[in-house]
Amino acid sequence: MYVKEGDSVSQFDSICEVQSDKASVTITSRYDGIIRKLYYNLDEIAYVGKPLVDIETDALKDVASEEDVVETPAVSHEEHTHQEIKGHKTLATPAVRRLAMENNIKLSEVVGTGKDNRILKEDILNYLAKQTGAILPPSPKPEIIPPLPKSETVPAAAKDRGTKIPIPISKPIVFAGKDKTEAVTGFHKAMVKTMTAALKIPHFGYCDEIDLTQLVQLREELKPLAQVRGVKLSFMPFFIKAASLGLLHYPILNASVDENCQNITYKASHNIGVAMDTEQGLTVPNVKNVQVCSVFEIASELNRLLTLGSAGQLGTNDLTGGTFTLSNIGTIGGTYAKPVILPPEVAIGALGKIQVLPRFNGNGEVFKAQIMNVSWSADHRIIDGATMARFSNLWKSYLENPASMLLDLK
Repeated sequence: MYVKEGDSVSQFDSICEVQSDKASVTITSRYDGIIRKLYYNLDEIAYVGKPLVDIETDALKDVASEEDVVETPAVSHEEHTHQEIKGHKTLATPAVRRLAMENNIKLSEVVGTGKDNRILKEDILNYLAKQTGAILPPSPKPEIIPPLPKSETVPAAAKDRGTKIPIPISKPIVFAGKDKTEAVTGFHKAMVKTMTAALKIPHFGYCDEIDLTQLVQLREELKPLAQVRGVKLSFMPFFIKAASLGLLHYPILNASVDENCQNITYKASHNIGVAMDTEQGLTVPNVKNVQVCSVFEIASELNRLLTLGSAGQLGTNDLTGGTFTLSNIGTIGGTYAKPVILPPEVAIGALGKIQVLPRFNGNGEVFKAQIMNVSWSADHRIIDGATMARFSNLWKSYLENPASMLLDLK
């Protein structure tokens, strides 16, 4: 909680931080005013749809002093956050409110075209166009460059996998002679729930090694082009796209089963999750609709998710709806792993670090190869070993011969 009763707040000031099983979100003020009541203390559980705070505004004071004000029906606290003093609702997101404030526009003068008359960004731009006779161009998107990880954080897919990067060692946590007990909350609580359900699934494991020599060369050629477009190109977008191409041939791996394993649902969208190690713990945001995305579009979305994950600002939409997962354990240094399936998904892959190792070519000659190990886990109730192996072989062929991906790209 960032405020206390009696504090003055302005629009967009932080009120509190709310953490759910899925994400951590900062709640900001919609109004200028004074905090009159806090409904929860620190670390208490807040319920969806219930009020957090009461804010007294100058507008409400003026209304209370007028004798000819039109009476409106009483509203609950959460409904009151949308009320204007004239008795009608003004709905708008914080980003839209900020855009209006930056251009000195009163929201009450703008006609909303969204659902329930919600004011959209386009409504603000159209209003400006009418006032100035020119259309205000939207703000340019900032160049997305992931921040350097803090000493305690090594986000997956954040580093160049072919480059040796020293990992800072966190300071040891020492308790002064006493045991410490604390409640399991937030992401850790979600992890307990998810892993408890996951370990009820009979896991089938399959491992292999991938020769990424050609992909390493291709990425080096494409990195400058991606950088010009403001995107950092790691190997992960290629791994994700290759997985999506493989799922087109083996849709059972992009499915889900009900609790009693009586029905299988084949997912039309390839929402591929990427496990990230953050200060808040393990998070698995996913890239939506990979089957219709280019490698560059996947890279751009990964940059966005990484930036939000490092800041602890991933939204519920980023963290839900996944259909298949890749865990990039290689950024920390591992080679093999035994990944745990994230229900209701039925398969997951763990990617090891890329190593330069000696291998033989077709002529029996030794050469330096860029080798990565992969470890798959599948729900053995509906996926047999042969299916997992065939999918892995197809995924491997795309990565070992990246030009072959062009034949199946849409």
